[in-house]
Order: sequence, then structure tokens, then C-alpha cells
Amino acid sequence: MKSSDHTENERTAEPSARRPVAAVLASSPAAERNKQPILDVLETSLPRAGLVLEIASGTGQHVVHFAAGLPALEWQPSEVDAVLVAALGARLDTEALANVRSPLVLDALRLPWPVSSADAIVCINMIHIAPWSAAEGLFRGAGAALSGRGPLVLYGPFKRSGAHTAPSNGAFDASLRARNPAWGIRDIDAVRILAEREGFELERCTAMPANNFALVFRRVAR
Repeated sequence: MKSSDHTENERTAEPSARRPVAAVLASSPAAERNKQPILDVLETSLPRAGLVLEIASGTGQHVVHFAAGLPALEWQPSEVDAVLVAALGARLDTEALANVRSPLVLDALRLPWPVSSADAIVCINMIHIAPWSAAEGLFRGAGAALSGRGPLVLYGPFKRSGAHTAPSNGAFDASLRARNPAWGIRDIDAVRILAEREGFELERCTAMPANNFALVFRRVAR
């Protein structure tokens, strides 16, 4: 991973309430680079039709690309506070995609979520720039919202068997923890154990560009 790729993983590195809307609307070069590789994973993981809830939609570049590439699906973007939701709404208004709903305020930690039911959930670059309790809330909320074998797809940097997959990921992890000891790159095994506790199984782990991974969890039918 080049140092410039670290910006891909810093979508929520600063408290969103203090970020101007114009900055949120600015396009992320990393999102432009990774949106197609992520879509390639989604094409083989998501249902053919239904509602996809995106947690932590960021600039909105991903959901716009995914909605255009998978038009049979309906997309519900969300962000953690009203400032980011307003920025998302401004971007989506310019795109005018019929299969994208108006964005919602959704904090993964606050249950119940404002979306009571979804056919799939996507979360990109969130759980390393948040306390571990956010990952717990993500799986708990997803378990309540998903039905059948609905997937939860995560994307971002992860450790494998306790080790970083690149030296630059280790440096990025250290910088995150220096800013907030509760943040940090998570280990795939730790996320898998959490998922199993909340009724999910890890179906697929795909290595992605810039030393990231896409993890596809499948809800165990009940």
C-alpha cells in the first residue's frame, strides 16, 4: 500500500459534526479507485432484487456507482449524523438515481435502527475508525434487520492471524490508535468470532487492491 492509499481508510477520521458540507461532498480519489473492485464482489454476493442498506455511506460515491451497476436493487444510504446526511442528499440530488432512497441518519450503536428490514447490508471503511462497540452494534443491528440468508459485506483493512498484511497497514494502524486508542485495524478472526456470536458465518474473504479485504458474512437462517 502506498502512503497515498491511506486516505482510502480515513473516511471518518475526524468527527463529522465539525466537517463542512463542502468537504464531505468533495470526491475521494480512493473511492474512485476501489468502487469497481467492490462492485465486482457485490455482483456475486448480493441478491438479484431487494433493498440494500449501506452503513456509513461517506461521500456517496460508492452508493451511486453500485446503484448504477446493479439497477434491479434498491439502495438505502445512511450516515451517522445530520451534517453528513445533508451532504449525501446534495450529491444524490445531482445524480437523480431512481433506485437510491433519500439518506438516513443511522448510528450503528443505536438500536433499533431506522431501517427495520433489509435484504443485504454493505459497510465500507468503518469499523477501524470507530470503537469496537461500533462493530458489535453493526452485527447486532444487521442480525435484526436481515432475513433469510441475507449478506453483510464489509470492506477495509484487516489483520490476518494477528498480523498486518503490509508494513504500511501497521503504520496506519499505529496512527489510528495514536489519535484514539479505541480505533484500529481489526483482525479478521476477531470479526469472525463476533459475527458468529451474532448469528453470521464468514462465507468469503477476498483480497482487494491496496492491501484491503472484502468480507462477506451470511446470516444463518433461523
